[in-house]
Amino acid sequence: MSDLLSHRLALLAEPSHLPLLSQCLHGIERECLRIDSRGELALTPHPQALGSALTHPQITTDYSEALLEFITGTASDPQQTLSELDSIHRYTYAKLTDELLWSPSMPGSLPEEALIPIAEYGSSNVGRLKYVYRQGLALRYGKTMQCIAGIHYNFSLPEALWSLLQAEDGDTRSLQEYQSSRYIALIRNFRRYSWLLMYLFGASPALDASFMRGRTHQLEHLDADTLYLPWATSLRMSDLGYQSNAQAGLTPCYDNLSSYTDSLHKAVSTPYPDYAAMGIKDADGNWLQLNTNVLQIENEYYSSIRPKRVTQSGERPLHALQARGIQYIEVRCLDINPFLPLGIDLSEARFLDAFLLFCALQDSPCLVQGECGVSQANFLKVVNEGRKPGLELQRQGEPIALQTWANELLDKIAQVAALLDQGQSDNPHTQSLNVQRAKVADSSLTPSAKLLNELKRNGESFSQFALRQTRAHAEFFRSQPLNAAVQAGFEAAAQKSLQEQAELEAQQGPDFDQFVAAYQASLLSVAI
Repeated sequence: MSDLLSHRLALLAEPSHLPLLSQCLHGIERECLRIDSRGELALTPHPQALGSALTHPQITTDYSEALLEFITGTASDPQQTLSELDSIHRYTYAKLTDELLWSPSMPGSLPEEALIPIAEYGSSNVGRLKYVYRQGLALRYGKTMQCIAGIHYNFSLPEALWSLLQAEDGDTRSLQEYQSSRYIALIRNFRRYSWLLMYLFGASPALDASFMRGRTHQLEHLDADTLYLPWATSLRMSDLGYQSNAQAGLTPCYDNLSSYTDSLHKAVSTPYPDYAAMGIKDADGNWLQLNTNVLQIENEYYSSIRPKRVTQSGERPLHALQARGIQYIEVRCLDINPFLPLGIDLSEARFLDAFLLFCALQDSPCLVQGECGVSQANFLKVVNEGRKPGLELQRQGEPIALQTWANELLDKIAQVAALLDQGQSDNPHTQSLNVQRAKVADSSLTPSAKLLNELKRNGESFSQFALRQTRAHAEFFRSQPLNAAVQAGFEAAAQKSLQEQAELEAQQGPDFDQFVAAYQASLLSVAI
């Protein structure tokens, strides 16, 4: 363990500082497809009983009208975060009649691309902007790719902890600058080590054969309806035979916050020839995409982790980061575990907390030339063949066995877990870490191996397995309805969101072309 990590852990272990660790905040976003009783994509509108997808704070949609997104608030205890996520699921199931929530990350059989419905957000300018952005995604990447679901894990450390570390470092910058630089350092370490999360929690080694829709790929047939790779952990995070040429050269620099925002600013303001050839509108004047730049908006950038800051009304994410610095990070590479009703459980959350705190406290020099590419290569190697016996990764120019490196990392993370467990008799973080150690010792314990074993043992296709799990989870949620008070709270939130959307649509504003032009111009309103 590095001297710096040891020193920081000892500092935080002091009785006057230890309570700071209980002030870390957590939030979860879980995406899932609505399906009909046969396992086919639901082609129905977003249920009005769930409220407005535009204005509801907890229940919205992502790409497709059928792709629900559940959003928790923040809590210092991830158990509370998971309880809120559980309640959102139970409320949703109470409002779905014969529809279900698809359990895995990868979709089942999808209709032809033209029939996959893009999410609708009403007639307000902001609602139309969200719709046109999604039309642009369909044009650029295809609708099929946008039907993949995942879990996003949001995590922050309290400002008082950053202030403590800043004083210990003797850093004379503003707290905002110091905090942002340390979150960027966390992200650099995440990029170095996130292959470990793919091995431990990857849960998409197989998919429905129709997903590839005739595209070339290197996947193998498990059966007539299922494609897979024998040692894969997370095909969701692989390229799946698909490349975004526009984004291929877009790896934002993580030397500091300004280098990150500079690279994204360039991407959202630089035209891309292929998109320019498509145009912004069709021959009839209908919008096709918001613009022809490398990215239409900042959130189009596909990344495994993002620095974030809560935005004010009408504020762009880049401006929020520039003005007030990084507030939290969003981990975006987590598969939905189809064996778990929520797709994630408390044990996984406990390990994620220890892992992310390790990334924050461990020394994190800037990524030297080539290290960024090596980190990405390690990541892709693990998503495609992470359980392969004897698999080697690259570290500092030398090969190292995945198992060896994983155990070395777990030894370091164990020190962080022990710190988080101080004062807790059941040592939950250490228990979770021991579960992960067992997976490193025996790859058959990983979710990806368990899924493939289920398919082989039962003679099921991926979609048959997924529908079976989906029905079991539906029964789990429907068998224990919410209590009346919680149910009433969700009912009120749904009605309030519908009212807020109606008020937005009643407002007199500029016509949509002017609104989009102003939105585009807003990017240039703050000098980079």
